Amino acid sequence: MSHHRKRVYPQAQFQIGQQGVAPVGVPPVGMPPVAGGLAMGAGAVPIAGPGAGVGPGAGAGVGVAAGAASPVPASASFTPAQPQMEQLASGMAGMQLNGMPPQQMSMPVSMPMADPSAMYSQQQQMPQMNRNGSAVKPMNMLYPIDLLTELPPPIRDLSLPPPPLMVPPERMLVPSETANAAPEYVRCTLNAVPKSNSLLKKSKLPLALVIRPYQHLQDTVDPPPLTEDGLVVRCRRCRSYMNPFVTFLDQGARWRCNFCNLANDTPMQFNHSYDRGGAPGHPHQQQQQYANQYEKNEVRHAVMEYLAPKEYTLRQPPPSTYVFVMDVSQNAVKSGLLATTARSLLETLDFLPNHDGRTRVSILCVDNAIHYFNVPLDEEPETGMQMLDVADIDEPFLPRPNAMVVPLAQCRENLETLLAKIPEIFQYNVMAKFALGPALRAAFNLVKNTGGKIEIVSSTLPTAGVGKLAKRNEAGVANTPKESAQLLSCQDSFYKNFTIDCSKSQVTVDMFLATDDYIDFASLSNLARYTGGQTHFYPGFSAANFSDVTKFTKEFSKHLSMDISMEAVMRARGSTGVRMNSFYGHFFNRSSDLCAFSTMPRDQSYVFEMQLDENLMQQYCYVQIAVLLSLNTSQRRIRVITLALPTTESLSEVYASADQLAITAFFTQQAVSKAMNNSLDDARELISKAVTDVLATYKREIVVTNTAGGAPLRLCANMRMFPLLMHALRKHKAFRTGVVPSDHRASALNHLESAPLKYLIKNIYARVYSLHDMADEAGLPDVTGSICLPEPINATASLFERYGLYLIDNGTELFLWIGGDAVNELVMDVFGTGDILQVPIGKMELPIVQDSEFNERIRNIVAKVREHDDIVTYQTLYIVRGASLSEPVNHASAREVAALRLWATSHLVEDKILTSESYREFLQAAKSKISK
Repeated sequence: MSHHRKRVYPQAQFQIGQQGVAPVGVPPVGMPPVAGGLAMGAGAVPIAGPGAGVGPGAGAGVGVAAGAASPVPASASFTPAQPQMEQLASGMAGMQLNGMPPQQMSMPVSMPMADPSAMYSQQQQMPQMNRNGSAVKPMNMLYPIDLLTELPPPIRDLSLPPPPLMVPPERMLVPSETANAAPEYVRCTLNAVPKSNSLLKKSKLPLALVIRPYQHLQDTVDPPPLTEDGLVVRCRRCRSYMNPFVTFLDQGARWRCNFCNLANDTPMQFNHSYDRGGAPGHPHQQQQQYANQYEKNEVRHAVMEYLAPKEYTLRQPPPSTYVFVMDVSQNAVKSGLLATTARSLLETLDFLPNHDGRTRVSILCVDNAIHYFNVPLDEEPETGMQMLDVADIDEPFLPRPNAMVVPLAQCRENLETLLAKIPEIFQYNVMAKFALGPALRAAFNLVKNTGGKIEIVSSTLPTAGVGKLAKRNEAGVANTPKESAQLLSCQDSFYKNFTIDCSKSQVTVDMFLATDDYIDFASLSNLARYTGGQTHFYPGFSAANFSDVTKFTKEFSKHLSMDISMEAVMRARGSTGVRMNSFYGHFFNRSSDLCAFSTMPRDQSYVFEMQLDENLMQQYCYVQIAVLLSLNTSQRRIRVITLALPTTESLSEVYASADQLAITAFFTQQAVSKAMNNSLDDARELISKAVTDVLATYKREIVVTNTAGGAPLRLCANMRMFPLLMHALRKHKAFRTGVVPSDHRASALNHLESAPLKYLIKNIYARVYSLHDMADEAGLPDVTGSICLPEPINATASLFERYGLYLIDNGTELFLWIGGDAVNELVMDVFGTGDILQVPIGKMELPIVQDSEFNERIRNIVAKVREHDDIVTYQTLYIVRGASLSEPVNHASAREVAALRLWATSHLVEDKILTSESYREFLQAAKSKISK
């Protein structure tokens, strides 16, 4: 049963090729752009749209959108006016292109030519010619819009792919959708790179990469192609890896590096041939040998892996080692965290990565002393299990150096027995102190020779031994210029210095902090930040609350079962003139451009800023990310990700190819850095200045001055969500003004620093679903069995009906908002009670209501939103009741309801919240600034 005053059905506007439904304003496939491509028909009016080339690729029809299905098949997309093509098929045979030497225009024999039936369409797609006869490079077109007339902003743009990378197939050795890196792996803030540093500075746009090398928690899900022959082909000068954009010379005997332009000899093993009856040197065998080069993963796929040869290995890949440090102090026992941790770990032992059967485990329990456990092999008598206590926390020692870390496969039964007994052993513990620093040193001594992960589960502020912390006085400092220095800084240098030793010994620290009191997240999070780990925060944790236990258990289990890679390093290279400058994320910056991960997680992303050291002379530039690591399978692998980017001298083309989501990620990282190293005021100023600089530059350099009408606030369509995201970022818990508990603010900063891009955007601008008037198919499985989600609406209370039902998804929590004036039938269908005041509020699951299809659909939607295989986050559901004129003033839950409403509505960022301005006011203020 659905409940609404007016049923609203989302309407599709029109289709763009195979890329799904396009929002209003995107030029449909086949519509030529305004300029720089084919001329528009008489009387045609350019349509403002977010694509900046999302449609036909600026009229040339040859742009390959990274990660999106090309609207034109690769075989029908060839443009004969580019190098690397020797001849066209019948009708154009013998035409030499651009005076290129023959060896650079050669074509593999095995490579299929374009379908002759598509020849006419190919000729129609040929680029325009300059006066000198050379081809015009296809680029994204600029679609100007007025931000002030586009209110409310079209939030569907947030789910669009970035502007296409206009790299013609002829630039690739083997044209395909996988020849250029998909945006899931790497996104550049500018999909058209300025050719000079002066143009880059003039644009006020950043040049950076948003990198996520791994897409899933498990490596077996959708793995990239793997080369297992042990041959790794690299340029001898710049050390870049062979990729789909190199050029073969001299019938494949040499290859030209697309990064530094050096001609390298092709290894004999790469020219692997098959004996088909021809003698060595026979033309047929040479032809086959040349064709085989085009079958290699290196030249067919922009994302691929090598099985690394022995020269990439300093030692045999070590076994995966986990040291669990459990807080057994009074607070952890009373809150139920210890029992929850032991039970969760017991249930997860089967899922710990153990592909090679060598995984090892050690368990430490800590209060004011360190309690080691000697776990015998399963074949030995259980009486051999011992607890060894070390009270000297100033210089902790290993009671049995070789017996504290045990093989999981051989001690499984005894480990289960130990985990079942630990809560009983410490159930009456009244010791309130927690010696985290000494415990870290003890755990480090256990794994320093092999490396591994230290998993800390704590509910108590460290108050004993090295690294002890004190509760900070927040009363007079919060919401002042001193907040960052006194509340968000590291209180003890131990938590930074210790990570240096961890990085040298390949040790990662992960933290699970579950407490109802202050725990100094700002200090403790440094342990994970510099070792490639993560800090998870569970404020107000109580094992008596089912939702708390569910969240902790699911996240702890998913984190432990996630595949890991040890001894990992990541480096990004740029072609001539492009250099990596600044690096953001959770890792140890070992040298100028080498990022070290003791273990590389699968649920984080990274941002690298690029710098132009010299003018770019080529039409295209390239970046390549290489990750070298040891898998849990005892293999050493290299993952290579290559991205080709067009270059330009036009500021308009730079703006038309700007990726607003990647730019948001970059400024988020800069703001986080400002907040932690300078002040929150500096961070807020940086966010506001980023918007005004972009708007002012666009107005000054691109907008036609004699614009008719009033005084619009112009920007290109592909950037129209950028001001909204920056406005929302200022209202985020990490940066908003007002008093925010320092642990919560530090946790928010930490999340922004490491969240993958799609979850980062959702965390900044929450996704809101209107449920009471959702379409009939929402909440039900489609033909593939996947649950359909409703269309999201703008995050503003002006769209909230007092009788409505809404779901707010910010990526870390879910809020189910029931209007205070909801009809009894809706309340009954959703919650199983007719009285809205009887609806339970706060942290809990939606009850199952028998014979209510509507209740089932909502539970399906909640389950679908929570469904992730690429992050460990499990979103807790909060039920919030909206205000009503008939609501009793002195209701028992009035105070809790008020707090929940304030928290939920803080995600409606288009509104005026407390002292902050609304989005319209934000735009008006920006317009005033750039008009001065």
